[in-house]
Amino acid sequence: MTCYDRQDLGLLLLRLGTGGVLAAHGAQKLFGWFGGGGIEGTGAAMEAMGYAPGKQSAAMAGLAEAGGGALLALGLATPAAGAAAAGAMTGAAAVHAPNGFFAAAGGYEYAASLALTAAGLAVTGPGRISLDHVLGHAVNRGWMVPAALAVTGAATAVVVGLRNRRVREAAEFGQETLFDE
Repeated sequence: MTCYDRQDLGLLLLRLGTGGVLAAHGAQKLFGWFGGGGIEGTGAAMEAMGYAPGKQSAAMAGLAEAGGGALLALGLATPAAGAAAAGAMTGAAAVHAPNGFFAAAGGYEYAASLALTAAGLAVTGPGRISLDHVLGHAVNRGWMVPAALAVTGAATAVVVGLRNRRVREAAEFGQETLFDE
């Protein structure tokens, strides 16, 4: 019988908590569960926030959150799961950034916390109480961490950059958006 240490238990708690929250947020976007808007409602909201096309943006964000969150909770494909979740939450943080840091004022505090925790788990790994460990880390190799974070970082930079350009152009032409940033 294997004796788990505090680090393994701590990583399990971080994975379950962060992964569960992310999976629930993704389920709101994808299925309308937990009071979410589903693809239709979230797609309209994403479009209004500058993420276009809205439905595809909602689907991608929902998949990154639900899939990344579920995989983090399970401790499976941890580098890719953490990177995907961090990318999605960075996109959310971009929407809230103009409101400052604190979530109470509509800021990016919450999204940034989830993004950093997911990225930290991608780097640290899932610990021994995980499917990655059970499977001999077949989808959790050292080289996968920088690869997953680099690919996700590049994709996120492009998506957020395009969104920021759309928001600027809308402001220049006096178009009204549904959501304040």
